Amino acid sequence: MRMNLRFAGATAAAVGLIGATLAAVAGTATAAPAGLYAPSALVLTVSYPGGTTDTAARAVTLNCAPGATGTHPDPAGACAELRAANGRLDSLLVTDPGQACTRIWSPVTVTVDGVWQGTRTSWKHTFANACEMNDTVGQSRLLSF
Repeated sequence: MRMNLRFAGATAAAVGLIGATLAAVAGTATAAPAGLYAPSALVLTVSYPGGTTDTAARAVTLNCAPGATGTHPDPAGACAELRAANGRLDSLLVTDPGQACTRIWSPVTVTVDGVWQGTRTSWKHTFANACEMNDTVGQSRLLSF
């Protein structure tokens, strides 16, 4: 009988130790390690469609996490602007009422493709001509490249 009680006590202690270990592991498994971030890497292009090919005339890269880098002329300003817009690129299109553009159809397309805060994103906007593009995106740090 004494042997059974001693074995039961040892078993209870082992089960308690395993339970405490599992609780500690479960607690650390759900906590996100410091330094993790959602990736934000974009490629921005300007192209002039309508010819035989639709190739990019200009292209820049923009990485916003963990820091603002890339070939964009103002990566820090572009990332800050994109964060303020919550990634909604259409909200960055603002027309300057004082600018007059011709009505000549010579399309210019701006695209943004990549990942914004861990989510795949693809955005495309075609302007009637370069004047309209400059008028609309002129105030945007992100789209002025």
